[in-house]
Amino acid sequence: MDLQQQFGPIDIYLFDQLLRSRITPGMRILDAGCGSGRNLVYLLSQNYEVFGADTNPEAIETVRALATHLPKTNFRLEPVEAMSFPKAYFDVVISSAVLHFARDDRHFRAMLRGLWRALKPGGLLFCRLASSIGIEHQVQPIEGRRYLLPDGSERYLVDEPLLMRLTEQFSGQLADPLKTTVVQNQRSMTTWMVRKL
Repeated sequence: MDLQQQFGPIDIYLFDQLLRSRITPGMRILDAGCGSGRNLVYLLSQNYEVFGADTNPEAIETVRALATHLPKTNFRLEPVEAMSFPKAYFDVVISSAVLHFARDDRHFRAMLRGLWRALKPGGLLFCRLASSIGIEHQVQPIEGRRYLLPDGSERYLVDEPLLMRLTEQFSGQLADPLKTTVVQNQRSMTTWMVRKL
């Protein structure tokens, strides 16, 4: 089996967490905004207890087809801010390329509260989201924290002060320093890893 078959198109920073044994067998994992399951291929093949939520019905059906050994109710058609999973239920909550679709501050906070609510004390929140870090002078403000990026997309953008403030407000602790990748001055993606205290 080649790496693509084994791991699928997994986010490289999520793969790093697997390599560092922060995500281990026996953990209960939620992919909030799971799409069609690109970050779940390996976890499903290794029989992790995996759950997901997304607002796209086709994506949920695709993930359910990947996870035939798990109950269909593990994968729910619902938004991140209104997930029906039990409170403090997951060891790891994944939010990859989801939070930057927030409409405004209120929506962003609601989504973030949904993620945090689902996470157990001691659990790990993995967020990968668009930011203005490194491209501050290339983005054009639209309204609030919504910006037009050089690649033509519109995103809700965070920055380092906001992420540090949120970490403190949610009584979390950075599990890793913030890591940001700037893609040829077109967009910027930041990885925010928070441990729930």
